[in-house]
Amino acid sequence: MKQRKGLFITSFLVLPVALYAIMVISPFLQAFYYSMTNWTGTNPNYKFVGLDNFKRLFTNELYSVYLIPALKHNAFLLIAMPVIVIALALFFAFMLNVGGRSRGSRIRGVGGSKFYKIVFFFPQVLSVTVVGVLWGAIFRSDEYGFLNSILALVGIPTKPSGWLSDPDIVLLLVMLVMIWSSVGFYLVYFSAAMSSIPTEIYEASMLDGASRVQTFFKVTLPLLFESVQTAWIYLGIIALDAFALVFVMTPEQGGPNHSSEVLGGVMYHYFSSSKAAVACAVGVVLFFFTLTLVMVSLRATRRERVEY
Repeated sequence: MKQRKGLFITSFLVLPVALYAIMVISPFLQAFYYSMTNWTGTNPNYKFVGLDNFKRLFTNELYSVYLIPALKHNAFLLIAMPVIVIALALFFAFMLNVGGRSRGSRIRGVGGSKFYKIVFFFPQVLSVTVVGVLWGAIFRSDEYGFLNSILALVGIPTKPSGWLSDPDIVLLLVMLVMIWSSVGFYLVYFSAAMSSIPTEIYEASMLDGASRVQTFFKVTLPLLFESVQTAWIYLGIIALDAFALVFVMTPEQGGPNHSSEVLGGVMYHYFSSSKAAVACAVGVVLFFFTLTLVMVSLRATRRERVEY
């Protein structure tokens, strides 16, 4: 009986596992292989060169001029963006679910919380390309730029040279857009997690004299720890995969002067320069960067599960 059950389950798993192996695992393995060749991307005649491409990435000045700034920018986004998104999403979710006026010992969210969730979630229905074009129009340097128009209207000096052309702030502006487009999803995500917390726990804490701030840090945050951990990992992956937004928004697709370059952009540069093997090497670096992020995050945030 158990053998038949195992065969029945296996019959349903064969096709999806095979498709996953062909569509996901196989390209990864190919990238690992090509990263150790001198393949140009079009020439079928290539040879195995071992780890030479990886050595060039970090030692050859012509290669490192792209890679080193990109690593720094990805590291900055990896640290800053998830922290800000999670903090904002937790704050807004807490206000929408618990931040309303209390009636005795009963608590409730703010009025119109469902409407606010829809408004915050709206950026999620837009593609990355649309988001990039939209914010690119906002940061335009001429009089048609929305931000410059608003500043001129209220008498504040504009930036005629262009907001996205300033190497000191272009990466910050890209991160701002990433935060804007991500907060809504994680607000809804944390709201769903908060709605599963029994209201009796909040009511008991309020009867004990806990303030809203104390309730958040002593009750809500510990009970949402696993949700925060998951959000951190996914946001870290998003921070490492910022290429599409950078490509659409910034001048020179990573400029000016590589001041907003990310690892995905480096891969694109080498592929378009007929250096596909080097691009695959960058992809392998990005793969291990992401894998290390996940492993370290899971290890560092390991703790006993809080039951309620």
